[in-house]
Amino acid sequence: MASAKKRGPLAPAIRRDPYEVLGVSRDSSDQEIKSAYHKLALNVLADAEKRRLYDNAGFEALESDGIDMEIDLSSLGTVNTVFAALFSKLGVPIKTTVSTTVLEEALSGLITIRPLPLGTSVSGKVEKQNAHFFSVTINEQQAQSGIVVRVTSAAQSKFKLLYFEEEANGGYGLALQEDSEKTGKVTSAGMYFLHFQVYRMDSTVSALAVAKDPESAFFKRLEGIQPCEVSELKAGTHIFAVYGDNFFKTASYTIEALCATTFEETTEKLKDIEDQILTKRNELRLFETDYRKALTRYQEVTNRYSQEKQSVDELLKRRESVQSSFTMIKLPADGSGCGSSKVPGGEFRAESPTEDGRDKSAKKKWFNLSFKG
Repeated sequence: MASAKKRGPLAPAIRRDPYEVLGVSRDSSDQEIKSAYHKLALNVLADAEKRRLYDNAGFEALESDGIDMEIDLSSLGTVNTVFAALFSKLGVPIKTTVSTTVLEEALSGLITIRPLPLGTSVSGKVEKQNAHFFSVTINEQQAQSGIVVRVTSAAQSKFKLLYFEEEANGGYGLALQEDSEKTGKVTSAGMYFLHFQVYRMDSTVSALAVAKDPESAFFKRLEGIQPCEVSELKAGTHIFAVYGDNFFKTASYTIEALCATTFEETTEKLKDIEDQILTKRNELRLFETDYRKALTRYQEVTNRYSQEKQSVDELLKRRESVQSSFTMIKLPADGSGCGSSKVPGGEFRAESPTEDGRDKSAKKKWFNLSFKG
C-alpha cells in the first residue's frame, strides 16, 4: 500500500476569513453576501467544467467566449458533485448536460420505448443519469390541434424532459430538452407544440447576469426567456424521455401527453401571455436604460445635496462667529470679575446702594467718629 504524505504535527491549519473568500466587507447586506456566494458557486462549477474541457478539447475551447457552459455530472467526481448538490439546494441554478451513455444508446436505437397514449399519464422512478423513453402517436387532426407533453414531480425531483427525432439509421437524436423548474410545491417541465412561438425559461442565464451585476436582478428576470426550436409536430410517432437529473437519488415523475382540442381556452391564454412576456422583456430593456440614467442623476443630486448642506451649515457657523465679534465685553475664562466692566478711558467699579437708599460713604463716616470718655 502506498504511503500517504504526512503533515507535520505542528503545521498550522490554513484558515481564511469567509468575508475575504467571498470578496465582501463585514458590513455588507444579506443580499450582497448571498449574491457573492452564488457568484462564487458558479465560478467553482465553471472552473471544474473548464478543466474538463481543457483536458478534452484543448485551450482553444476554454477561451471561447461563446461557449455554452453545461456541467457533466459524471465528470465532476464525488466531492464536486456534493458541492454542486449543496449549491443547487441554496438556489444556485446549475445547468447540466445529458450523459453521453444515454445519447449514444438513443442514437443506436438500443432503447426500450413504452407507449404513452394521448389523455393518459404514467408515473415512475428513473435512476440518476438514466432515461425512460415514451412514444406518443398522433393523427393528422390531433397534429393540427396541437400537442402538449408535461412532466411533474411531487417529490420535487430534478429531471429533464427530452424530445428525440428519428435519424436516417433508425436511431434517435436529441432535438429538444427542458429542465425541470420548481413551481409551487412541485417541479415541472413541459413542451408545447401549438403552432405558435412558445418560450422557455433558462434560469441560468438570469442567474449569471445577476451574479455579474446584482443591482440589475429585476431587469434580468426575463432575459432567460428563449424561443423553443420546435413549435409543431406532424402526424406520426414521436419519442420523448424523462431523464433523471438528481445528484444522488432517483427522480420520481409523472408524464402525460394531451391534445389541445380540449384546452382551446387555455391555449389562447398561453398565446396571449407569451406575447405579453415578450413585449414586457423588450420594455424592460428600454426602461433599464432610463432607470440607470435617472439613478445616476439621483446620485449626483444627492451628492450635491450633501455638499450644499455642509456648505450652508459652515456659512451659518461663520456668520454667527462674525456677529459675536461685535462686542466690548471680555468674559474671563474662569468666570471671575463679574461685577467689573471695561469702558474707554479707564476702569471703574460700580457701587450698589444700600437697602435703605443711603450712601455707603456716609455710613463709613459714622464709624470714624471718636468717643472720649
